[in-house]
Amino acid sequence: AATQPAGAAPPTTSAPATAPRTGGARPQAAKKKPEKMVDSSKLPKPGPNPTFTLPPVERRTLSNGMEVLIVQHKELPVVNLNLVVKMGAAGDPATQGGLASLTADILDEGTKTRTALDISDQLAFIGSSLNVEADWDSSTASMATLKRHLDRALDIYADVLTNPAFSEKELARLRDTRLTNFKQRRDDPAQIANIVYASQLYGRAHPYGHPLTGDEEALRSIKGADVRKFYETFYRPNNASLVVVGDVTADEIVPKLERAFSKWEKGHVPAVDVTAAPVARDKTTLYVVDRPGSAQSVILAGHVGVPRSSADYFPLLVMNTLLGGQFTSRINMNLREDKGYTYGARSSFDWRRGAGPFTASAPVQTAVTKESLIEMMKELRGVRGEIPVTAEELEFAKQAIIRGFPRGFETPNQIGNRLEQVVTYGLPDDYFNTFIERVQAVTLEDVNRVAQQHLHPSRMAVVVVGDRKVIEQSLRSLDELGDTVTFLDAEGKPVAAGDTSGGMR
Repeated sequence: AATQPAGAAPPTTSAPATAPRTGGARPQAAKKKPEKMVDSSKLPKPGPNPTFTLPPVERRTLSNGMEVLIVQHKELPVVNLNLVVKMGAAGDPATQGGLASLTADILDEGTKTRTALDISDQLAFIGSSLNVEADWDSSTASMATLKRHLDRALDIYADVLTNPAFSEKELARLRDTRLTNFKQRRDDPAQIANIVYASQLYGRAHPYGHPLTGDEEALRSIKGADVRKFYETFYRPNNASLVVVGDVTADEIVPKLERAFSKWEKGHVPAVDVTAAPVARDKTTLYVVDRPGSAQSVILAGHVGVPRSSADYFPLLVMNTLLGGQFTSRINMNLREDKGYTYGARSSFDWRRGAGPFTASAPVQTAVTKESLIEMMKELRGVRGEIPVTAEELEFAKQAIIRGFPRGFETPNQIGNRLEQVVTYGLPDDYFNTFIERVQAVTLEDVNRVAQQHLHPSRMAVVVVGDRKVIEQSLRSLDELGDTVTFLDAEGKPVAAGDTSGGMR
């Protein structure tokens, strides 16, 4: 913008040029019609439900038995590769929880020809990224790269996956880092609650009963030979699928994959049973972990739910959305908006190959721990019929799911992540194309049925992590929980009689 010289008069704004006046009265401006007022209190009506069709999935199988799913996505010159190994923390030995997670962590920490620093530098040089992690039912190695660097990126990617060095030095470093994280975990009431909750729902012997990353005792027992054995047992091409999404065709990528993974040999993969019976429970039981001086209590209440393969997946998805799966859900509107007990309360089904947990949760002010638990249980009973679900409530929950669904498929990375579910849970390739229609088809009768069938407020495990001295007496007075309160330490183990530390020293 131009500036005025010092001392110059300020600029003036001239009126638009008009024909010179020839005298006489000033012409009257044309009168404008008054604008129609808009009623801003009325929300605009929503448009029709969005339509969604995933680009076609093309399947190929490599000579070593590895399945490949290819989706062409040409909007950007990038390629995403997601290798899904069909085993995760559920495959951990009973005394070595965290082995799958540690195996995933060490894979990109060096190969037989590259150090961890080499891998990092070479990926950075071509602008590619690599991440390996383990979940309960699968372990995933994800890579993103520009198409023009695909060959170089694929060379590093295959090297990491098929030639890990399992360096004792790197293993010791990862173990030390994780032990430090465990000490920090003991200061996080939410993490403590999750660990204790899983141990009480499943029992430590169940594949889902230990922390995903393990604990101190298990971690100290894991040696390099254990990590290598887990890798050699489950990281096999015939136990894996590779999802490729990006600016490539099947004919382009498959020959490259054949070359990259040609030396990765198939092998026998033992089955892991995730259908073992969880802890039997004939009444609701309260477990308390003492955290002296805590300003909040963390509450988790629930029970074992259903597997991802359940025929009731869609009714349960809708039911949980209105119960505790969104901001305007019943649990959150009660505990946060109405009572002001918490910043946020929610419920969820953790979908797994076996039956994962159903959980209602909230961090609440210590002084209202009892009242918060009463309100939470009231909502769990209410959705089963004591507070009937309305047609309007049902439609609002379905619209929340439907209208947010397409944005989960905008990028190659997002599409690849969604297709991991297809691989892990054996879903059909066109599963997501009918997702919206199946949500819309859920009826009020469906929601009422699954709430009655799959929610059991009278047989729940309730875990509270908080200040025992403040909350114990009020919790003991809860009629529906009886007079029994079990005190546990931060790992879910019983606290000795008279010990009020809760293992939090």
